[in-house]
Amino acid sequence: ALTDGSIGDMIFFHSYKRPGFIVDIARDIRNINDLAVQSHATGQIIIGGGLVKHHVCNANLMRNGADFSVYINTGQEFDGSDSGASPDEAVSWGKIRITAEPVKVCAEATIVLPLIVSQTFAKDVKAWKEELDGCVCWLSDDDDLEDSEEKKKE
Repeated sequence: ALTDGSIGDMIFFHSYKRPGFIVDIARDIRNINDLAVQSHATGQIIIGGGLVKHHVCNANLMRNGADFSVYINTGQEFDGSDSGASPDEAVSWGKIRITAEPVKVCAEATIVLPLIVSQTFAKDVKAWKEELDGCVCWLSDDDDLEDSEEKKKE
């Protein structure tokens, strides 16, 4: 599916511009699955559906499900599409933990995502940064990146 459509076309053209260019699909799946398996907890905010939704959910299947899950799409269950599948379907497969409280927002993402972010992640950015201080997955500024690189050299 990766090479289907415009992305495949761009990979094709780029391979002539840069001989030796390789897209390693097996490495990609190993990386995302390993990241999920090795994580203490995982959450997924899936905008849209289809291949991306399936890929992210399957990575969480490898660790007995995501701890947090939000779907944002306009897909409906009646058409049988992956986009329309409810979080309950993912729970039944073990892609979302049974203890999670998943949410599906049935709306057009370009309208609701900014509203969701403004009332959650961006509501108090300063407190959020303070809460994540010292977390290995968080870099607050380019200066911090330079400081951490200096510490590694020492």
